Amino acid sequence: MTGHFEWVDSFVVQWIPDHYWPAHSHISVGVQELTDGFETGDELLGVASISAHTFTVSRNGEVLRTMPASMGKPSRPTPVGNFSALSKERTVVMDSRTIGIPLNSSDGYLITASYAVRVTWSGVYVHSAPWSVNSQGYANVSHGCINLSPDNAAWYFNTVNVGDPIEVVA
Repeated sequence: MTGHFEWVDSFVVQWIPDHYWPAHSHISVGVQELTDGFETGDELLGVASISAHTFTVSRNGEVLRTMPASMGKPSRPTPVGNFSALSKERTVVMDSRTIGIPLNSSDGYLITASYAVRVTWSGVYVHSAPWSVNSQGYANVSHGCINLSPDNAAWYFNTVNVGDPIEVVA
């Protein structure tokens, strides 16, 4: 399989395949006499559609659930591209000051979000957002995150594994 290397930090390099690993396959990696390998599981893919206001999860090509979602508003758009679930946090404190918005701004916030699946190291998550349920499926009102209802966020949190792909499409 073809791919490329990316530096994660000053000491860690990560190999990124050009395509998703095939489901239920053995992957071997070797450099001279050093070898290692792992088994892949099901292909679980989450697709956030900014224009359709949905988050669709499929396993091995079969749609499991299409959920109403709200992505980033025009002033704080959700980044488009291919990502992977970086971590899962049952609760996470989100503070607008980390993205340059003072708490006393009309756009400021300091909240504890539940069922948070990290999409980027800069703070984009798929998470429970009960405050935006009335906009989910209709409008993009977040600061860049992918907002789901509490029930849908819990379902996704309990379904996804770290490393599973997440695509954000316009």
